[in-house]
Amino acid sequence: MCFAVSVAAQQPTPTPDVRETPKANARPTPNPNAIPEPYEKADVKTLAAQCVTLDTEAGVIEMEMYPEHAPESVRNFLNVISLGLYDTTSFDRVVPNFVIQGGNIWSREDKKVTKAMGERARRTIPDEPNKILHERGVVSMARADEPNTATTNFFILVAAAPFLDNKFAAFGRVTKGMDVVDAINKAPGADEKPDKPVRIKKATVATCPAR
Repeated sequence: MCFAVSVAAQQPTPTPDVRETPKANARPTPNPNAIPEPYEKADVKTLAAQCVTLDTEAGVIEMEMYPEHAPESVRNFLNVISLGLYDTTSFDRVVPNFVIQGGNIWSREDKKVTKAMGERARRTIPDEPNKILHERGVVSMARADEPNTATTNFFILVAAAPFLDNKFAAFGRVTKGMDVVDAINKAPGADEKPDKPVRIKKATVATCPAR
């Protein structure tokens, strides 16, 4: 499962590099018995106004979202953060000079995953291949080889990976903290497993600062 543009902290965020792509799958019908989530009915404009901060053991990573290209991926990501499910999880897959991957709910520090948390973590979202190129700094959804199997796992690229374009749902970009991403990527490890996985102490969603 898995699998990216250099953004300096003081520089304005570039417009996403895009190319033509097939239309994404339709949004799934919400489970009528599920507890409503904060961004369940949010429109694209509302989703686009939200930015994410990952306060990790290695430093802070900030991201902006691109719901105009991957609305369900963004919606899912923001909802999972709002539910607190990413808190104390780790970047438990690291491929040097390629990617860091997080979002595994079962990597929580206390290892306590309730039935409700497990059910939410297994909820799949549709594939949303889109126009955003998988370049350094891009955030995208991880999934298995089978289509429409993305859940909560996401990855951040430290180098361009054009072979992922039009296949995986790129949905955001790191706007500050690529030095932190690089540090996580360069940490000691073997077989894509870091010796000491870096944890996300707290993940938060807030209105993006004015540019």
